[in-house]
Amino acid sequence: MSSSPVLSARTGRLALLVVGLCWLAVLFDGLDMFIYGSVLPHLLETQTFGLTPDTAGDLGSYATFGMLIGALTAGTVADRIGRKKLMVGCVVLFSLASGVCALADGVAVFGLGRTLAGVGLGGLLPTAISMVSDYAPRGRAALTIGLLMTAHHAGGILSAYVAKWLIDPVGWRAAFWVCVAPLLFAPVLAKFLPESLSFLVAKGRTEEAAALAARYEADLPAATSGRKTAADRWDALAGLFRGGEWIQTLLYWLASFGGLLLVYGVATWLPTLMRAEGYALASALTFVVVFNLGGIVGMLVAGRAADRFGAPRISAIWFALTAAGVALLSVHMSTGVTMVVVLLTGVFLNSAQTMIYATVSIRSAADNRATAVGWTSGIGRFGAVFGPWLGGQLLAAGNGDWGFTAFALAGVSSMVFIGIAALRGTRSTSRTSGQELAGAH
Repeated sequence: MSSSPVLSARTGRLALLVVGLCWLAVLFDGLDMFIYGSVLPHLLETQTFGLTPDTAGDLGSYATFGMLIGALTAGTVADRIGRKKLMVGCVVLFSLASGVCALADGVAVFGLGRTLAGVGLGGLLPTAISMVSDYAPRGRAALTIGLLMTAHHAGGILSAYVAKWLIDPVGWRAAFWVCVAPLLFAPVLAKFLPESLSFLVAKGRTEEAAALAARYEADLPAATSGRKTAADRWDALAGLFRGGEWIQTLLYWLASFGGLLLVYGVATWLPTLMRAEGYALASALTFVVVFNLGGIVGMLVAGRAADRFGAPRISAIWFALTAAGVALLSVHMSTGVTMVVVLLTGVFLNSAQTMIYATVSIRSAADNRATAVGWTSGIGRFGAVFGPWLGGQLLAAGNGDWGFTAFALAGVSSMVFIGIAALRGTRSTSRTSGQELAGAH
């Protein structure tokens, strides 16, 4: 029996509300994440705080280290206080942390601000993905999550324009003050975002969850038979290494490490490396816009390609194309040709990592899937910390020309590791739900 038009309309309005609010939160997340890379060329050229390439690389790693902490603790904190409160808290945290950066009088305070911002950024994205998964229209979870992920790259585009418009007339601190503005969004989020249905059910607030689900004809999650103990979680982790599974697990982890090294290394250093290649600052920041436009396109294309040709194959091909594109960026070409290369690199780079998670999800047993994907993402975060640091060390040593080459080699390594893992895989590769592709960055 079909749903009534009134209830369907309510469902649509609720989904639009939740996805819209989460999309804006992730947009601000992307703005805060990319703003450092957008202002970095100016900071280095003016030697703000006596900044050198190696200390700039360290500062870039502080944010990604904070993201590692935020991502690892988000689940535990959300279980205690709820996903809604955690999202609001993350927005407040990274907004205030940007204020610390704007007021900083030295590298130490600035680094503290970037680390705290990273904690908020790392906790927000997986929580937002969980929220939209709860309220996505029936049969549209994959599309909804894909749309949410575009917000991160839209934030990257916004960061480039903020830097272009404000640095010369006002100064770099103004760019970080813009990143404090999401603090005004936190009360809106607190007032209008409903709590996660999964959280309400898990906490035994079934009447509240049922009333909300019935009101908007949302699917009410099934109550779990019991909370997993620490022993259960360790047993799930040990299951990734039993028998011959340890080889497959390590291959996935190595592929994820290289993938996120590449993603965050390029995100941090793209404007500076392009500046070092002789492009004007305005052009270098335009490359950030084009790169993130490619990321938006890639997020929408990769899932369809994976459905047709298989996630492992697409991941390997995407990394190969990414490596080729990143290597080409070390060659000074005409601005128009470079724009095309940057666009295509953005298309393949950002979604290649997502396809690693898709591969792990497809190849994992249902009862161990969350653990497998979570740990693959967690290990990859160490690559995210290493990437910005590596770029800084290469520039500090006068080997800036090797920056793109090093990142390209990371792409090649991920292609090899995910390719070998795909060839070794013997489990069923039936298509996975879009909800299991979440957590790409």
